[in-house]
Amino acid sequence: MNRTLVLASLIAMVTAGIHVFMGGASVVESLLASALDARPKLILYAVWHMASVALVLSALALFVASLPRQADAMRSLVRFIALLWCAFGLVFLAIVATAPGTDWLFKLPQWALLLPVGLLGFGGSWGRSRRSNNEF
Repeated sequence: MNRTLVLASLIAMVTAGIHVFMGGASVVESLLASALDARPKLILYAVWHMASVALVLSALALFVASLPRQADAMRSLVRFIALLWCAFGLVFLAIVATAPGTDWLFKLPQWALLLPVGLLGFGGSWGRSRRSNNEF
């Protein structure tokens, strides 16, 4: 197994769990209780669920890609997932960097889980094929 991708998958699954359970309790409940019109509220609620699906499925794909038989076949998918996670992390950094106030780095700390998964994904995808130093 590719240990780097296993680690990326584990962090991704933890991130998905935090998103679903903690985000559901704080962000989604606040959203649904807000005074927003029904249409934008439902769209944002759907986007939250889309993010949930993307996080869970990409975590599963990273785990499958860590299996020795899947390494070569899934290399491009892993790089795509890594790019997405890095881009998601950079979006959070860009938003907080442009927000007024201090402690901008920790206003939205999601980047601290998103970027490592992306970087580990890239690292795990550039190993030698089949028999790399990252295998158990």
